[in-house]
Amino acid sequence: MRPVTVSIDVPYTSEQVYDFLDVMAHHERFTNHYLTNWRYSGPDRGTGACVTVTAALGGTKTDVTMEVVEVDPPRRIVERNVSAAGRRIAHGTYTIDPLRTGGSRVSFTYAWVRAPLADRLLAPVVQATMRRANRVVMRRLAAELARDAPAAGS
Repeated sequence: MRPVTVSIDVPYTSEQVYDFLDVMAHHERFTNHYLTNWRYSGPDRGTGACVTVTAALGGTKTDVTMEVVEVDPPRRIVERNVSAAGRRIAHGTYTIDPLRTGGSRVSFTYAWVRAPLADRLLAPVVQATMRRANRVVMRRLAAELARDAPAAGS
């Protein structure tokens, strides 16, 4: 399945955005419209930070374990997502690029490594659902960064 990427421009430095995204608990604030029942494990931030959530998308609910597997401060964070009893494996990658005019472009790419047959058969619908949900995520991320801006650089 082809990856799905969504982006948003925000008026914060790459370092500010990265510092916010690096804390796994902050993700709950901008994804809790479809990810609920957050159960954390591992460190609070960086490689090994992990959470198991219940995802409700497309009329179905499933537990998803997300673990940070790679970091490249202040540019990139890669999460490994496992769900559907291990039949769905994907990478969620946040990329933060500075803008020439100031601020940053934050992109999130969801890339399937392995997908259940139903996902593959309904790929256009699954991809559109993920794109819609993650566009909302990006708008909510921008709002949370604005709320957190005074502390974002500290």
